[in-house]
Amino acid sequence: MAKTTLKRAGAPAGAGAPMSATGGKLPAERAQARRFGKTRSAQSSAVLEDYVELIADLLAESGEARPTDIARRVGVSHATAIKTIARLKRDGMATSKPYRGVFLTPAGEALAERVRVRHRLVVDLLLAIGVPAEAAEADAEGIEHHVSDATLKVFTQFLQQKP
Repeated sequence: MAKTTLKRAGAPAGAGAPMSATGGKLPAERAQARRFGKTRSAQSSAVLEDYVELIADLLAESGEARPTDIARRVGVSHATAIKTIARLKRDGMATSKPYRGVFLTPAGEALAERVRVRHRLVVDLLLAIGVPAEAAEADAEGIEHHVSDATLKVFTQFLQQKP
């Protein structure tokens, strides 16, 4: 079958996905699209995961997770923190009370625990292969949101076999 590139009307020159002669995406392109889709999904949920993890940490440390503290720790404006907290509330991960800060729902607490475990596992693996502690912590912040369950399972097996 001949491989052609179809151009969408109004699309810039060179735009379009490789298509088979019958008009469908080729298997390699479908696989690549799935991988990119997984990355976009992970990026979208990464912010929420970071927020629930931080809120859980703040609640454990001081019993309170105020939007101002969240914004400062995440390194965003107060307005950005408020917007993300509203998304957490809309998704059933958090609640808030006037003048009392943000609290996690049971679903938010469960997500925070899953993120914490995943983070710790990635850090432990990076340390085990010789990455310096500070770099391991920083790198885990990105990796933890993109690593699959299958990869985490292999990480766990590797760490259990290491003396």
